[in-house]
Amino acid sequence: MQYPLAEKIGNPDLLVGRESEFKLINKWLSLIPNRMSKSKVILARRKSGKTVFIQRIFNQLWSDPKRGVIPFVFDIAESKIWYPDFAIKYYCSFVSQYISFIERNEKLIKWPLSLSQIREYWVTKSNQDLVDDVDVLLEYQQMKLHDSMWDLVTSAPHRFGDLFDLRFLVILDEFQNITQYIYPDQQYQTSPIETLAGSFHSLSESKLAPMLVTGSYVDWLIQIIGKYLEAGRLKRMYMFPYLTKDDGLEAVYKYAEYCQEPITNETALMINKLCMSDPFFISCVIQNESPSKDLTTSDGVVEAVNYEIYDRHSEMSETWNEYLQLTLPQINDKYAKTILLHLSKYADCYWTPKSLKDKLQIDLDFYQIQDKLIKMSEADVIERGVSDIEFRGLQDGTLKLILRNRFEEEIKLFNPSDLHSQEPKFDLISEFQTQIQSLKTEKYNQCQRRSD
Repeated sequence: MQYPLAEKIGNPDLLVGRESEFKLINKWLSLIPNRMSKSKVILARRKSGKTVFIQRIFNQLWSDPKRGVIPFVFDIAESKIWYPDFAIKYYCSFVSQYISFIERNEKLIKWPLSLSQIREYWVTKSNQDLVDDVDVLLEYQQMKLHDSMWDLVTSAPHRFGDLFDLRFLVILDEFQNITQYIYPDQQYQTSPIETLAGSFHSLSESKLAPMLVTGSYVDWLIQIIGKYLEAGRLKRMYMFPYLTKDDGLEAVYKYAEYCQEPITNETALMINKLCMSDPFFISCVIQNESPSKDLTTSDGVVEAVNYEIYDRHSEMSETWNEYLQLTLPQINDKYAKTILLHLSKYADCYWTPKSLKDKLQIDLDFYQIQDKLIKMSEADVIERGVSDIEFRGLQDGTLKLILRNRFEEEIKLFNPSDLHSQEPKFDLISEFQTQIQSLKTEKYNQCQRRSD
């Protein structure tokens, strides 16, 4: 297999597991040539592995032309860009990737052609239809018909598929950003074009160029899809951050091997256990720079895992702190943080605004509490229940650890009465040691059963 698109994971061998997800997506891909595949959305929180997953899909399709699907991947970055510049970037990326596929030229993935280069290519191929396509785009640009430019470029995969009887897969990574970073003015003085997601309303139904959409802010992405694409137009595929126990263990060994980090069979089990078979968490622990790191002992493993949660300069903490900075400013007050910590600590049951008001003695009315809960669910730091008034903490163990570490002491400063609480202080090291002892006991019992 070839890797024309450099995968963010680094060495391709580091992608382990995900058999069920690849089985599902490959079945879907196999139906595209017969125009039977409906557009999909992959829903997964940040650092769940979805970007490398779609990058691997791209590389698999590019490497095997016999599958009959031409992949196009486009990352909608978290950076401001002027509307017509974005349109041209989109078009040049698509056409360059198409040409790279038909010419088997990997370079065009890494270095997209300009509009003039694309036009010249079609001239040399005597393809007047696509020469005209570029000319129309340039004419729209000159006349400042920016909406017309955008309509032309977004429809290109479907139009090319129709013209040449081809099948494309349009992969749009971080789709929610299209509502926040595309500006109608070159100086970014006005508001971004929030409705731009609606451009894909009809295109999402294309069977010649179905879409595969992803995003790192699940609730936000669901809202955008529901508002601009209609919820039923994209079939949902959920991707969870955690691997199976066996796949997680394989990830531990592979990261240790490629990072040249000494471990033992016993500590490999411990790392996998404490990291909850989360490949991102595992990679952080294997590569962290904690003082006197030693992953060959149980105490060393506990120290390394604890460092990733507690030290503000660790990769794990910095990644999640950046995420929280982006998602929490609108709820940055003592009540919101108190509610968030409480839901994270007692995530096994649902809570209503009334039950939270009674339990936490919050000096807000029902609707104020509900408004904060809705904003937190939209920020993907809590989950919403079936009922409109039911909420609970995330079932995501990794993020729960970060939230508790980040907010517990801060909330006690907001609420002096909490300083005298009889509730035990959050002690990750003790919790980790308990888990390791449980793992050792489990392993001992297994050995005993084998000997019997």
